[in-house]
Amino acid sequence: MSRQNVRPTLARVAELAGVSVSTASLAFSGAGPITPETREKVLAAARELDYSGPNPLGRQLRSGRSGIVGVVIGDQLGRSFRDPVSTQVLHGLVSAIGEQGLGVLLIPGMPQGATAQSVGAAAGAALPTAVDPLVEAAAMDVAVLVWGTLPDDPNLAALQRRGVPVVIGEGQDVPGVPVVGVEDRHGAAEAVRHLVELGHTRIAEIALPFGRDERSGLVDADRLAAAERTPTRNRLAGVRDVVEPVMSWETPASLVEHGRDAATEILSEWAPARDRPTAIVAHSDLLAAGAVIAARELGLRVPEDVSVAGFDGLDLPWLSPDVLTSVHQPLVEKGRALGNAVVALLAGEEPESVTLPVNLVEGTTTGPVPDLTDPTR
Repeated sequence: MSRQNVRPTLARVAELAGVSVSTASLAFSGAGPITPETREKVLAAARELDYSGPNPLGRQLRSGRSGIVGVVIGDQLGRSFRDPVSTQVLHGLVSAIGEQGLGVLLIPGMPQGATAQSVGAAAGAALPTAVDPLVEAAAMDVAVLVWGTLPDDPNLAALQRRGVPVVIGEGQDVPGVPVVGVEDRHGAAEAVRHLVELGHTRIAEIALPFGRDERSGLVDADRLAAAERTPTRNRLAGVRDVVEPVMSWETPASLVEHGRDAATEILSEWAPARDRPTAIVAHSDLLAAGAVIAARELGLRVPEDVSVAGFDGLDLPWLSPDVLTSVHQPLVEKGRALGNAVVALLAGEEPESVTLPVNLVEGTTTGPVPDLTDPTR
């Protein structure tokens, strides 16, 4: 039988290279005591035999690991990839674990078919608690809940039931689980403090989603107390550490169109103009960008008529000539911190929770409070 009619195996590669099967295996795994010369000899034999490497399933069975990290996005995948915050965090996470030869399985945080309209759209409607089937059954060594957990979180419960180690990004504390977060509350307070120092007292707020029942509308005291998502709770608290906003509007997602809709309501409902908010603080840069667009559409100048501040520190060249005043958070570093926690767990360590600093960077979208005594306003 000719060589090309025989399926290449690791044993045949080892024979051609003149080494043992175990040494040939080390050449492919990249681990263990093997010289560069020996590794190259094995790889050259593999190329000659057209051998692509050991069967990955067999390797998984021998090691007891899949080499896969499950990354639960916490939202619909399509919506997440429209948000530069998500993509930058994922970039840092994938970079950190990719350096260890680990792969990523992206998993939606909500079941397929669930939308902002269908999830709790009707008052008092029972919310779905099912998780994506991948959370229940996919092979993974560690799971990362990128955007945190909610009370009685079904994804966390399913993973813990399976015994899968978990890392949480910006979520509530869970015993024995490392959490990577940022100084949300401090950052939100800094943004509002900046507006107050400019003379603003009538400050409105555009908030991130509160929980599973994604909705759009005014926030009252009861609704404020019902906020479940950790970043939202922290940023709501940070705003109120400095002022009580004259108006707070909840959004169903951190997208430009939701910021635009919220700001349109906030800025067009007030008459006369002297009663209108003179500044808006948004929980994200995409929401803030939407507020700037809404102000332009309403014929208002930014920042001469209304100031806008955001949170994230995104580069948004399409908003030109405006550059957002924003609280900058280390997005890629946050992702790498999540990845480092994954690597530590796989090494048998107990990584500590991490809180990363933020800082306010002034742009062109905030300025002094307008002169409300001007009769032309």
